[in-house]
Amino acid sequence: MGGVSIWHWIVVGVIVMLLFGRGKVSELMGDVAKGIKSFKKGMAEDETPPPPQSAATPADPKIIDAQATPSAPAKAETKA
Repeated sequence: MGGVSIWHWIVVGVIVMLLFGRGKVSELMGDVAKGIKSFKKGMAEDETPPPPQSAATPADPKIIDAQATPSAPAKAETKA
């Protein structure tokens, strides 16, 4: 009880075939296949890497001055 055997699936398959007919089931499977192909195509387009930066535009180097003194924090004005 509660288990699903192969005979249950066969009965369900026969009922589906009787309700929808062979033509509807084959159309449905074709639509599912088209959907899967579209999904795979969309996933493949997303995985394309961005084009690399050209050598003509190098990244801006950051210069760190070790002898620079930090500026004094600004004093906040208070209202009396």
